[in-house]
Amino acid sequence: MLKIGIIIGSVRQGRNAEAVGNWMYDFAAKRNDAEYELVDLANYKLPFLGVELPAAEQEQANTAIKAWSEKMASFDGYIFITPEYNHAVGGALKNAIDFLRPEVANKVAGFVGYGSLGGTRAHENMRLILGELSVADVRTAVTFSLMADFENMSVFKPAEYHAANANAMLDEVLAWGGALKTIR
Repeated sequence: MLKIGIIIGSVRQGRNAEAVGNWMYDFAAKRNDAEYELVDLANYKLPFLGVELPAAEQEQANTAIKAWSEKMASFDGYIFITPEYNHAVGGALKNAIDFLRPEVANKVAGFVGYGSLGGTRAHENMRLILGELSVADVRTAVTFSLMADFENMSVFKPAEYHAANANAMLDEVLAWGGALKTIR
């Protein structure tokens, strides 16, 4: 059975990512076709890549980087939950991905986004970033609109039709994940 990490890629206070991530995890887990795990980036206190830290903070930063690296290495594929900030992926997720390379190489990624256009521009940004790390991304994505799938842009109430895209995306992630496992 493949291990798929569902990565909540926002650390903002008041974020919608947690509700979207929980929805995706619950949806995926009901399928019983892989081992899914919800991973919240907010639980990893990663430093900014390249920033010199005071000696007193370095050990804690190294511990966080190591934990993040090991967690991401443990998966066969990923589903990234990402909002769209300023037509791109959020800075915290980009920073976290920048700490990775061999941990994610020759694995697969799917995307679940939200925003005014469903996070699609963040997905396109993620495709460029992950391509550089040798991560294959699947075509189908799940896109939640802040106007249609959130009450007052904050209470997550997804429309039922998203289930079809979620199933298609998961099918693609598992197919590619199985194929890519053979070359790792």
